[in-house]
Formats: sequence, C-alpha cells, structure tokens
Amino acid sequence: MGKENQNQNQTTSAMEIDNQKANTSDQIGPKFSINVLQLLKSAQMQHGLRHGDYTRYRRYCTARLRRLYKSLKFTHGRGKYNRRAITESTVTEVRFLHVVLYTAERAWSHAMEKRQVLDGPNARQRIYLIGRLRKAVKWATLFAQLSAIKGDSRTSLEAEAYASFMKGNLLFEQDRNWDTALLNFKSARAVYEELAKYGDLENQVLCRERVEELEPSIRYCLHKIGESNLQGSELLHIGEMEGPALDLFKAKLEAVMDEARSQQAASMTEFHWLGHRFPISNAKTRVSILKAQDLEKDVLGSSANSLPTEKRLAIFDKIFTAYHEARSCIRSDLVSAGSSENVKDDLNGLDKAVSAVLGQQTIERNLLLVSIAKSKLTKRRDDKNERTTKPEELVRLYDLLLQNTADLSDLVSSGREKTSEEVAFAAECELKSLAFRAERCFFLGRSYSLAGKRVEAYALYCRARTLAEDALQKFKAVDNADQVVIKELKLLCDECRSNSCIEHATGIMEELKAPENLSQQISNIHISGVDTKEKFLLEKLEVYESAVGDSNVRSAARIEAFPPPIQTIPRNPIVLDLAYDHIEFPSLLNRMKKETKGFISRFWR
Repeated sequence: MGKENQNQNQTTSAMEIDNQKANTSDQIGPKFSINVLQLLKSAQMQHGLRHGDYTRYRRYCTARLRRLYKSLKFTHGRGKYNRRAITESTVTEVRFLHVVLYTAERAWSHAMEKRQVLDGPNARQRIYLIGRLRKAVKWATLFAQLSAIKGDSRTSLEAEAYASFMKGNLLFEQDRNWDTALLNFKSARAVYEELAKYGDLENQVLCRERVEELEPSIRYCLHKIGESNLQGSELLHIGEMEGPALDLFKAKLEAVMDEARSQQAASMTEFHWLGHRFPISNAKTRVSILKAQDLEKDVLGSSANSLPTEKRLAIFDKIFTAYHEARSCIRSDLVSAGSSENVKDDLNGLDKAVSAVLGQQTIERNLLLVSIAKSKLTKRRDDKNERTTKPEELVRLYDLLLQNTADLSDLVSSGREKTSEEVAFAAECELKSLAFRAERCFFLGRSYSLAGKRVEAYALYCRARTLAEDALQKFKAVDNADQVVIKELKLLCDECRSNSCIEHATGIMEELKAPENLSQQISNIHISGVDTKEKFLLEKLEVYESAVGDSNVRSAARIEAFPPPIQTIPRNPIVLDLAYDHIEFPSLLNRMKKETKGFISRFWR
C-alpha cells in the first residue's frame, strides 16, 4: 500500500510538472497576429504597384528585408555568407514572420518584373521567371507552416490562402496542371470569402476585392480544362479588370490573343481599302493589322458608348501603336525589296492604305476629344473638380481636325488612277472639312464674345451660320448621308442665329450706354489715382457681393488696391552747411605718431 501511494504521488507530481511546463510554454511563445492581406495591399499601393511598377516594389522589399535583418540582428555573417535558416525555434517575435513574407513578395515581384519585358520574355528570361515563382512558392509555403504554429487562427488562414495563390500563379505560368491550379485558386477564394464576413470594414472590402481578382483566373482555368464555354470577347472583358493579382492573367491573356491573331493572320493574305487589294506577305504586318482591327471593333462598335472616355482614349492609343508597327514593317520590307517594281508598288500602296486608315482613326479620336470638351464647356465645375473648357481649346481641336482632313484628302488624291470609291471618299472629306470650318468659326465667335468684342463676334456668328447652311445643303444632297452630322448642323444653324441676335442686341445696348459710362468713369477719376466710387473687398464686408466677378467675364478682381497709393510721410529737414568750406581747422600733426626707421631703410626712400 505504501508503494502504491508513493507511485500515485510520483505520477501526480509528474502531471503537475507537465502542466507547469505547458503553461510556461504558452507564456513564453504567444500567438502572433498579422493581417497579411492588409499589410501587403498597403505596401503594394504605396511602393509602385498602384502604377504597375514592379521594379520599385521589388527594391522596397529588398530594403525592408535589410532593415528587418538588421533590427533582429539576424544577419548572415560579415564578409563570407553564412546561411541562417528560419525555423520554428527561431521565430521568437512577429518580425521573423515578416522576413519570410517579404522574401516571398520579393521573389514574386521579381518574376512579375521579368514578365513585363517589352515583347514578352524570351526563353531564357522565362526560365528565370519560373525559377523566381518557385522561390516565391517555397517561401510562401514556409510562411504558411510557421503561421500555423506561431500565429493565431486568422493569420494561419490568410497564410494558407497566400500560399495557395502563389502555387496557382506558378502553375498558371507553366501552362500545365490546370486542375491543380484551379484547386489552389478555389481554396484561396474560399478562405477570402470566409474572411470577408468578419473583421473591420476595411479588411472586409480588401477580402472582397481579392475574391473578385481571383475570379478571372478561376474562369480561365475552367476554360482551359474544358468545363467552361467562354468566348474570346468574354475573356477580353475579364481582362479589363484592374489589380496586382490580375497582371499575370493579363499577360497570359495577351499571349493567348497574340497566338490567336498569328493563327488568324495565316489566312489573311490581302488588305482591302477603297476598292484596292494589297497583298500582305510579312507575318508581323498581318498580326499588327489584325490587332488594330480587333481594337477598332471595341472603340467603334455598338458597345463603345458604354465604355468610359479614358478607356476609349487608351484603346485609340493602342490602335495607333499597332498601325505604326505595321507601317514600320512595311518600310522594312521596302528596303529589302530590291529592284522588283511590282513588289515595291504593292508595298507603297499598302503603306498608303494603312496611313489613310490611321488618319481616319486620328479624326475619330479628335472627334471624341471634341465631344468631351463640349460636355465641359457649359459646366462651371465638373464632378472631379477639373477646370472647365474654354472656347479657344475647341478652336484648337477643330484646327487639328481640319489639318487631319486635309492630309487625308491629299493622301487619297495622290494616286494616278482614282477609283470611284476614292473620289467619293475625297468628296466626303471636303464635306467634313466644311462642317469643321463652321464649328470652328462658331467657337471662335464665342471666344470673341467672352472677350467683349461684339462686332467681331457678330461677324463670326454670321459667317458660321453661312458655312453651316452650305454644309447642310451639301450633306442633304448626298445619298446615305450621316443623319447625326445633319442634326448637329441644324442645331449649329439655330445657335448661330440666336447668338448673332444676342450679340447684336448687346452691342446696341453697350453703344447706348457708352456716353453714360464714359461720364461716370470721368466723374470717378481722382487725383490720387484711386477709384473711390468702386469699393474693395475689405471696404464692403457687410455686403454679400463677389469681389472676384463672373468667371465668364474678363474683369479685374476688386480685392485690394495694388500697387497701393503713394502716401506722404514726414522726414528730417535738409541742412545746407555753407560755412564748411571757409573754416580753417587747426593742425593735428603734433598728435600723430611718428614712424621710426632704421639706417638701412633710408636708402630706399
């Protein structure tokens, strides 16, 4: 019995010791908490990824790691590199987890930097890119393992989602194991969907944004597996979304579209323009033209009005880039064509056709800029607090349109043998030029009206009305005329008539009031040069009246008189001392100190 009691006492004491060890271990190693998504999103937006600058973000990660290593005194030796691994026993504070996380981010940003190389990465760069993604997956997996042991439940979940996202990116770039990539993306989405239900509002918004960023990659994986019937246009619509997590998807989508254009370009042998057919032998030229034509459908199609203006302007820039690439390829072929006259004629004709299409797209872009400027002309201040449009800016835009139309007409008329399509196109350019002249004359009159020049404004409005009526008659005489242009010309005629009447009436009123205004101005003249009748802001604070004046009228602001008027001030009297020149002052030579010189210095006098 005594032995049994002794054994029981020993076991209970052992259990107490184990419980004490467990309690002390809990006290020594507390659970760390990291808001992974919020931390990374803040760092990315503040250090380059707001504008897609992965080089800057990679440098930030490198500098951040250097500061962490130094503050933790976890450097890798001095001189010779001695690797120090981060294990479970090493992680004694949360900054060690930051080291692992930022190392993964540095590798991922380096891979994305290589992905943004002009014309895409070559074979060697692609191998390096995949190697950096593998390293990002390695460090992200280590971060998930350490967070599961050292972090709380939310940190562990976010780390698992981050590791799954990195694994999905690696498989996505490798173009294989789409099932596994889909599984990783779906697991990351499921975690972020659950996390979006808890926490503060900012974190919920970030989680929902990450779910939306993961959705295109999941749909693309389903498309590659064959479980989704996505069309090419739907993929392009998905690619319009923004976010750092979508950059890899956009690069992949661009590569797929280039490959599809290359396959489609194999069947494109001719370029049709105004009744002419020009053969295209260069594959790069065909791909550039096809790319531009696909973009034209987006900006000039039925769904173009639903796009924001910034997006449409960006598409126009891409169209110009594609056509310029096609022209550079054509000119390179001209240099290498040799003495073959038939090949040179075909290439010159193709260059002329591409230049004409480029001129047409330039006119369309300038018309879009005109519509934007007109929408801002009547507003005092728009929603984004941008400045309003002045009539002079519209005059400048119509000058550009007139120049573009003249260049396009000259380009079409430069051929020796003209087809009926070319003649009709040249006539259409002349009609557009006449309408542009009427619009330019109208806004030039508006500019003179705001400057208070009534006679010039009245003459310009009358001239604009004459041009608009002439253009309207010619447009009505043409078959299949653009009804939108006819409607705009009718509206322009009405506005010219109303504005000319307003300018005429205003001019008569100003002329009648001119003697009265002149006498009033003369009576207000003061000897000191200060207008005493019209008060400044500090003199009429009790009156609710603007001292700046109307923004549409060019008048000086009445805030304070500048330069201030000259005021008289007292000063010391001027004393003329006339007796100074006639006074004889006593000699002071006896008070001056005499210099003693040596015997030798006498010879150098």
